[in-house]
Amino acid sequence: MLELEHRFRVVDVHVRLNADPGSSTGRSITPDTLEREMHQAGVVRSVVFPGQRSNTDYLRANNAVARLSVDRPFVAFARINGTRDPGRGATSQLRNLTTSREEYHTTPEDIEQYAYDDRFHGFKLDPVSDGIPDGEVLAVLDDVGLPVLVHGDERVPPETIADELLDHSFPVILAHFGGHPLNQDAMDRGIDLLDEYDDYYLDTSYVRYRDQLERALLEYPDRILFGSGGPETHPNVAVMEILTLDVSEDKLHRVFDTNPSRVIDALASDHE
Repeated sequence: MLELEHRFRVVDVHVRLNADPGSSTGRSITPDTLEREMHQAGVVRSVVFPGQRSNTDYLRANNAVARLSVDRPFVAFARINGTRDPGRGATSQLRNLTTSREEYHTTPEDIEQYAYDDRFHGFKLDPVSDGIPDGEVLAVLDDVGLPVLVHGDERVPPETIADELLDHSFPVILAHFGGHPLNQDAMDRGIDLLDEYDDYYLDTSYVRYRDQLERALLEYPDRILFGSGGPETHPNVAVMEILTLDVSEDKLHRVFDTNPSRVIDALASDHE
């Protein structure tokens, strides 16, 4: 694929890097190929995190992602999990009253270890596959204050994310506008919540609708962060989807660079 030519500094807040055996299915590419694809798209730094694993802790996968980020333009996020079912029904509420942490669940000590390890710059959470952390873990996330990138899925709607996470003090970046896969109504509700919460942001990965992208950038230009969704989506495609929106150049600078660099310090130009 040809290299894109544009005049913007672009950083990416959403890239999966499967670095060890046992990760989820999905398009897997080597770190070198991923780096090359990012370069083709003009992406200068990318947040990377492990793919899904089942009933095992993410320590090995997180460490592998951090190791493979050395000397590459990658910013490692530690993937975490939790004991609590994100469902809003009575069955989920009852289950959450009786659940307890298993050995593979993220602990408060794990959060502290990741937070004070200079290889990691934030956390990745997928409530559908990995659950939601318990109160003790969330309290430590408040203490360390690093951003949490949350998979936004129609099975766990934006309102649930708001109830569970948005009253905490750490920044929350809701991926896919909260509507994966391609649920426009959920995306609109994810955008609406920007009125109610200050340290809450949306990333553009897998958002394929111009109406939602343009609305978000026009109404909340300081709260939208570029995410490619690589390697499933080639970053060239994701960048072009933003470049072709009917918004001002200033808003393009914001989504590609200013906003993500403000929320995630390691993406800023002085870290290159």
